[in-house]
Amino acid sequence: MPIITSPQDFNVEDLYVDLRPALGCPVHLKCEGFNFAGSVKLKAAAAMVAAAERDGVLTPGSIIVESSSGNLGIALSVIAASKGYRFVCVTDPRCNPASMRVMRALGAEVRVISRQDGNGGFLESRIRYVQGLCESGGDYVWLNQYANANNSMAHYSGTAPAIDRAFPGLEVLFVGAGTTGTLMGCARYFREKRRPVTIVAIDAVGSVTFGGIPERRMVPGLGTSRRPELVDESLVDDVVHVAEADTIRTVHALAARGFLFGGSTGTVVSGAARWLADKYPGQEPVAVAIAPDLGERYLDSIYEESWLRENFAGLAPELSLPGADILGV
Repeated sequence: MPIITSPQDFNVEDLYVDLRPALGCPVHLKCEGFNFAGSVKLKAAAAMVAAAERDGVLTPGSIIVESSSGNLGIALSVIAASKGYRFVCVTDPRCNPASMRVMRALGAEVRVISRQDGNGGFLESRIRYVQGLCESGGDYVWLNQYANANNSMAHYSGTAPAIDRAFPGLEVLFVGAGTTGTLMGCARYFREKRRPVTIVAIDAVGSVTFGGIPERRMVPGLGTSRRPELVDESLVDDVVHVAEADTIRTVHALAARGFLFGGSTGTVVSGAARWLADKYPGQEPVAVAIAPDLGERYLDSIYEESWLRENFAGLAPELSLPGADILGV
């Protein structure tokens, strides 16, 4: 029986869902949402805060500030509350209302930046706002998840070795690309261990991370409108871009089988299913996909009929059809 004193001390590391019975997809889904922050971002947040404290950058009286679309903001809210820091999350209108409520419940201050960038996103505007706060002469400390090496090191030292222990014969690993911290940490681990693992990055259509054309994106989580500094494409074997309509179809397919996952997980599963159907038709390689989040925070968006009708009008009737083969694999 685990007994903890800090919320970041608890994280379920060895839970996998075999998606073959549920979706007919030959992949094991590593569930990273069973901790007090509800997502894989707790690992990165804990590592970045600990490193800032060791380096003397973060001291009593400091105010942590970070740009986040939701999950890292919640993770930092958890840690800041535990350690007694103030935390300001800079987000945008696409952040799930539930995520904002969670952060505020934990004592964080949430500031919503509604000014769009030239490419239709909000990330540049959010980062400029954060930089302005840090230059204002206050006690703000920006951890900068997009360039902070401790973001990826959290997964190099934790997530990847855990997968390696559970699946010593691993052939394919699917990782979603947001800041690319999880992706880069896992990819670097398997490369340095000289393991013959195919690393497949899953990105959103409309993201510029791997050179895509910027487009409207409504589902927060994966994808960026500004290329993260952490990206090293030499560590990645393939990239799959998933349309948001396919993300939504997939989370509803999972929910129909009793698995309520978040948008980032839906994107990863959709991309993995498509890639495996193309590269390994009729086969079952040893494959793992990382599920970053759970679905409760998306109840006001991708699981809400009125939101779907407003943003994805063509999908609402389709998703109401019971038993539909909406994965298409």
